[in-house]
Amino acid sequence: MLNETQVLGIIPVSRTTLYRMEKSGRFPKSTYISPNRRVWFEDEIVAWQSAVDEFNPHRARGKGRRVRTIVPGRDDSKTR
Repeated sequence: MLNETQVLGIIPVSRTTLYRMEKSGRFPKSTYISPNRRVWFEDEIVAWQSAVDEFNPHRARGKGRRVRTIVPGRDDSKTR
């Protein structure tokens, strides 16, 4: 069993990202072994690492980034 610090040492993401990935189902669920003690099973983390394509540098970015269009004759430097 791995605690949060150990998992974050293995997975190069922030704490918030780890919890978001877990909540969305993109990361193995943690288990509470006491009211304030959360752990992950090491074998599940290893299996996730071999199956995941999250850190592929060739993957596309998530939707939500909009493409900026350049309007001729408009000077954006004044608005900043």
